[in-house]
Amino acid sequence: MTVFHRNEKKTPLPDGLKGGVVAIGNFDGVHRGHQTVLNRALDLAEERGVPALVLTFEPHPRSLFQPANPVFRLTPAPMKARLLEAMGFQSVVEYPFDRDFSQRSPEDFVQSILQDWLGASEVVTGFDFHFGKGREGGPAFLMDAGRRHGFGVTLLDAFRDENAEVVSSSRIRALLAEGGIAEVNGLLGYRFTVEAEVIKGKQLGRQLGFPTANMALQPEATLRPGIYAVRLRRADGVIRDGVASFGYRPTVTEDGAPLLETFVFDFSGDLYGEVCAVSFFGHLRDEWKFDGLDALVTQIRKDEQDARAMLSGVRPLSALDQKIAF
Repeated sequence: MTVFHRNEKKTPLPDGLKGGVVAIGNFDGVHRGHQTVLNRALDLAEERGVPALVLTFEPHPRSLFQPANPVFRLTPAPMKARLLEAMGFQSVVEYPFDRDFSQRSPEDFVQSILQDWLGASEVVTGFDFHFGKGREGGPAFLMDAGRRHGFGVTLLDAFRDENAEVVSSSRIRALLAEGGIAEVNGLLGYRFTVEAEVIKGKQLGRQLGFPTANMALQPEATLRPGIYAVRLRRADGVIRDGVASFGYRPTVTEDGAPLLETFVFDFSGDLYGEVCAVSFFGHLRDEWKFDGLDALVTQIRKDEQDARAMLSGVRPLSALDQKIAF
């Protein structure tokens, strides 16, 4: 997959990618609402025999405007690119969102990026997409700009779930903070997945007979501390079931930094330094403090049994889930 990290002034777009259908948005989470926009772009591109591209922005705008309050990224850029590739996109443009970009006028955005650089033949986005200085560019402006500059515009309404509630990234973040993994996965259309390098811990799990692959998640992650049934995917694509603990390890430390610790079933290899992905299938329980290590080990054995039982009968939620977690 081709990922462009720079802007139109520094990185010419290959001629073979110009004239395509461009899906525009932050797409944090690549949830079912986003997928309606993305799949429409893929369908239009296939019908017309032109490239399908995604134009997204890095970092998230809140990181620029509220640096003291960064947003929990459901899908950081590498994970987002992997999901988009799994959906069928061959190219993603990660445009730098900085002060200069935030001050560009809507007309400049349309002229320099959509027309001159990308040569878009069609733009597909959500009905509430705004752009340019002060978010002055909205759906009406984009439709008019398309008529003036010769590209089509497809706007899609907000996607609602089976209960007629809008699917949004903020709603998913709130559910993650509650431990609502089943609901989260239903809104995503695939199993919630994090990706990080496996780092060394204090190796207490190994001493207890349950060695874990440890990962540090984003500091702003709002995932509920607790025990989860998971699958770990290695860099080579091999997937194994496991049980993971996310939290602060209150039984063995009083001031621990949050870690995701995954006990991978039936595995004895070394994962240190490897970038792995962990997909969450269910929340088993909250994080508890035990009266000694013996009680902790007893509970870990039960958690393992519960996780194995939960994972034994799982089926893919979608074609995307099949590619990510199976």
